[in-house]
Amino acid sequence: MFTGIIEELGTVRAIVPQEGGVRIEIDATTVVDDAERGASIAVNGCCLTVVEFGPDWWAADAIVETLDRTTIGTLAVGDPVNLERPVRPTDRLGGHVVQGHVDGVGIVAARDALPDGSTRLRVDVPATVRSGSLTRYVVEKGSITVDGASLTVAEVDDDGFAIALIPHTLAVTTLGVRHPGDAVNLEVDVLAKYVERLLTRKREPDAVQ
Repeated sequence: MFTGIIEELGTVRAIVPQEGGVRIEIDATTVVDDAERGASIAVNGCCLTVVEFGPDWWAADAIVETLDRTTIGTLAVGDPVNLERPVRPTDRLGGHVVQGHVDGVGIVAARDALPDGSTRLRVDVPATVRSGSLTRYVVEKGSITVDGASLTVAEVDDDGFAIALIPHTLAVTTLGVRHPGDAVNLEVDVLAKYVERLLTRKREPDAVQ
């Protein structure tokens, strides 16, 4: 489990094709401080498993399923990536409950600098994702994860949503370099999905009470 509070901006240093996917090597220091093989690290919001690591790098294997359903498959050497280690029971939950399971890929539609120094980012959710009911889990002032960063929804409609980003967020995450046309990983609030499931089960005639 993660919180969506990005710990470090890493850099992709190598992508090595292999049977069933690719091995991605990432330059980083903070997230490898206590790394071990088999540990989890979220990369742009996608939970990956550490298979190798050194003092200033680590590597994960991404299978075809991951490459097809997230932006991990579009990464190139030199790209910055948001990194976060799993939350510990004693940590402050500064963001919200994030699983690192990407629900879909959105497209940045607009980027506007605001007079107060913040930046408003509009993200469209493609129809193929909307048909999977992703936008119905997004509510104004609720939480959503974009490229692994926990953010507050400023506005939402049937086609997508908008978020307001403070300068700090722009400086320490990949959102600072995202522009119209760029793809971003999206994970909706898992609590919304569980509530919907419980309500659906309650409405089913044969549901066990």
